Amino acid sequence: MQTEVSSMKSHNETKAPWWKRIMWLVIIYGASVLALGVVASLFRMMMTAAGMRSH
Repeated sequence: MQTEVSSMKSHNETKAPWWKRIMWLVIIYGASVLALGVVASLFRMMMTAAGMRSH
């Protein structure tokens, strides 16, 4: 039991600063939006190549 408590204390003491955690959140969000845009563009190109047009 003592080792669990001491490991939890050391884990809490080495927490990253809030701005680094927010930066990771922004990076992951931006990468996911970019990936979604790439996939949507690929689907649009495939649909255009198959003869599906919006007008």
